[in-house]
Amino acid sequence: MNDFLIKWGEAANTSIGFFWMALWAFILGYALSSMIQVFVTEERMQKTMGGSGAKSVFLGTFFGFISSSCSFSALASAKSLFKKGASFISSLAFMLSSTNLVIELGIVISIFLGWQFVVGEYVGGIILIFFSWLLVRLIKPSKLIKKAKDNLGSAEEEDVEKVSFKDKIKSQKEWAKVGKQYFMEWKMVWKDVTIGFTIAGIVAAFVPDSFFQTLFINTGNGEESFSFFTLVEHVLIGPVAAFLTFIGSMGNIPLAALLFGKGVSFAGVMAFIFSDLVVFPVLRINAKYYGWRMSFFILFLLFSSLIVASLSLHYGFDFLNILPDPSSVSIMEQSFFNVDYTLFMNIGFFIVSGVLIYFGFVKGKNIMHHKEMAPKSPLLEKTLKYLSFVAYLWLLIGVGIQYLYIS
Repeated sequence: MNDFLIKWGEAANTSIGFFWMALWAFILGYALSSMIQVFVTEERMQKTMGGSGAKSVFLGTFFGFISSSCSFSALASAKSLFKKGASFISSLAFMLSSTNLVIELGIVISIFLGWQFVVGEYVGGIILIFFSWLLVRLIKPSKLIKKAKDNLGSAEEEDVEKVSFKDKIKSQKEWAKVGKQYFMEWKMVWKDVTIGFTIAGIVAAFVPDSFFQTLFINTGNGEESFSFFTLVEHVLIGPVAAFLTFIGSMGNIPLAALLFGKGVSFAGVMAFIFSDLVVFPVLRINAKYYGWRMSFFILFLLFSSLIVASLSLHYGFDFLNILPDPSSVSIMEQSFFNVDYTLFMNIGFFIVSGVLIYFGFVKGKNIMHHKEMAPKSPLLEKTLKYLSFVAYLWLLIGVGIQYLYIS
């Protein structure tokens, strides 16, 4: 019983410590994302994404890069762009880019996993998009694409306010929208982040290395290299692990760091990170938008592409002799709460957060701002909500144990 309480306290302290490490990165990322989504309209994007050639795919990738990292937001935006005239592949590029190439995700990865994984995330995201484009060009599913667009119906003409980018930057009304969008970004992810960081702490404290050695073969055995079949197993199991902990890419990063520290290959960890769009809730939403045949086709594209991307990254980094060393990811061996750059960054971005909320809900209290989201499962959302409250209770009691009972 005493050992359980000690681990409980360690788990809670680790979860909160992980979040403390990443807090400024979340605020920075969502602030940038909110500004871009308000100042760069969806209508301006879709006008340049109508073709299926390299230019349209590049623009879809670029617009995704400057967009939100929330999977549900990405699904809704990609659907809207496709409905309004963007090509299927450029819309798919937007969706992949907005969940794998976004700024905030790269910042969080750099904190927990290091620069090699940041490079892997961005290079791998480009490989995902390129291989998906290649498969679409080879398969040529024109009838499937036409049926998917028919399922969406015709796009309604919208009265888009013609305001220049320069005028938007100077407008208090637009900054109020940024504040509201910033709040919406947190509203979209708070449950995923809460559960994700709580699970990461629990895994770190309670789950033995033997579990990972069983789930991912040949881990933790001191091998400097993995056989091809071992890497394939890791790449296939990575999405399964992501499915079991469907908490979004941002919430999954500390767990990805733990997997790597436990001996999972670079390829397996990258596959785990890339898997936020190959889980059942996303499959269901795509089916609701485009029909089940297109939903399974998109699943085939993304799953095939993440396998290719993860293996290509591993062998490419190995060839360049820059594969990251698991011993370099030592998030469990550091003290989380010190007077260091993290403290000052968090204080600074707390102030930024306060300013944005002030503009959104004090200066802009009468201004309406709404961004379409993909239809979530009410049962799933209610389950995540209650699990989040349980997580807060777990963390509160655990911190009390850590600092009052153990100390």
